[in-house]
Amino acid sequence: MPGAQVITPSAHTPDTPDPSDAVTVDPALVKRAVKAAALGNAMEWFDFGVYSYIAVTLGKVFFPSGNPTAQLLSTFGAFAAAFLVRPLGGLVFGPLGDRVGRQKVLAVTMIMMAAGTFAIGLIPSYASIGVAAPLLLLVARLVQGFSTGGEYAGASTFIAEYAPDKRRGFLGSWLEFGTLAGYIAGAGLVTVMTALLSSDDLLSWGWRIPFLIAGPMGAIGLYLRLRLEETPAFAAETEKAKSERPKVPLREMITGQWRTLLLCVGLVLVFNVTDYMLLSYMPSYLTSELKYDETHGLLVVLGVMALMMVVQPFAGALSDRVGRRPVIAAGCVGFLLLSVPALLLIRQGSLFAIALGMGALGLLLVCFTSAMPAALPALFPTRVRYGSLSVGFNVSVSLFGGTTPLVVTALIGATGNVMMPAYYMMAAAVIGGVAVWFMTESAGRPLPGSPPQH
Repeated sequence: MPGAQVITPSAHTPDTPDPSDAVTVDPALVKRAVKAAALGNAMEWFDFGVYSYIAVTLGKVFFPSGNPTAQLLSTFGAFAAAFLVRPLGGLVFGPLGDRVGRQKVLAVTMIMMAAGTFAIGLIPSYASIGVAAPLLLLVARLVQGFSTGGEYAGASTFIAEYAPDKRRGFLGSWLEFGTLAGYIAGAGLVTVMTALLSSDDLLSWGWRIPFLIAGPMGAIGLYLRLRLEETPAFAAETEKAKSERPKVPLREMITGQWRTLLLCVGLVLVFNVTDYMLLSYMPSYLTSELKYDETHGLLVVLGVMALMMVVQPFAGALSDRVGRRPVIAAGCVGFLLLSVPALLLIRQGSLFAIALGMGALGLLLVCFTSAMPAALPALFPTRVRYGSLSVGFNVSVSLFGGTTPLVVTALIGATGNVMMPAYYMMAAAVIGGVAVWFMTESAGRPLPGSPPQH
């Protein structure tokens, strides 16, 4: 099939080393690598979760307006702006990760993410400094977006290159477990503050607390990442490059991998549109479109994420046994068939119906969150893995994933059709299904450019 490159034992090319050079990795190092990568992802999505769940309050602080929809659009506009610079971050950090090492670049992205999030908690309100307030918010979001451009591709590459071939799905699933943990921490904190603080207190100073927490969280994550060693795959590639090959130019990372990059964009599109729809947009949808009680809406989403966390490692292990393609394909078919029924359940408004609809979408999303961290790095050979994955992942997230809340809010406002979230997820599922069709199975096989690992 066209698309991903896969090692076979008889294929000896520069990107497919001799299988007799099999590598055994220390299990303790693998655990440390997974923990450090997952914690960094958790910190990143703690911020995104907080930003999404407290969007209504942020709209009042930074974008005063008599129109609640305009405030929400402005807030999600700043949210989406961070995704517009993600490809630039990927273009910088990705090739750098292939040149100087995954561990060093992941330490830098951690510092930048923590600094950008912490800075948001210090910005004065619009009432204090006028238009400078939303401008400073935008700058902080751009710093976050730039650093995030090198985060996911680097973290998934790091885990994939440490993981034994037969356990890559299970170990990779812990990266998105960190994502969910970060979301739950952010959502839980916002829920507690919403319940305990008055509207005036939340508006005047309470909203700052989640962002200020990013400082110590970033310090812990940085400490863990600085203690890591480079991956065996990158270390071997570095030794080989010293004597056999020149540095890989950026152009080769893109034009030399363009078919696989298109495949990557399609897979990331369905992964992130559904992810941001459920975890970022739905809390605001429940509040702004369905007039649902804000605290109860947050608790429902919190429960869905907790359910996803429980299922996540088991689904990752399943992808090791049956393959990445069947697991991802099941998610695409599920979203195509069940998005409308699930949203209709949610729109009924009762707690049980909302929980049932959201829970169904959450379990379908696990098909992506569990398998993608192992499937995406396996698309590219070691020498360009970080760079090419950064480009493909961030272009797709910037154009389709991070813009999901903004686009869907605008579509509902323009058409008046409150079923737009379901139609949007269905369209993404079709594109994802096409990508899966052309995707080559990678479960249980060595990464392209790396020897077998156990």
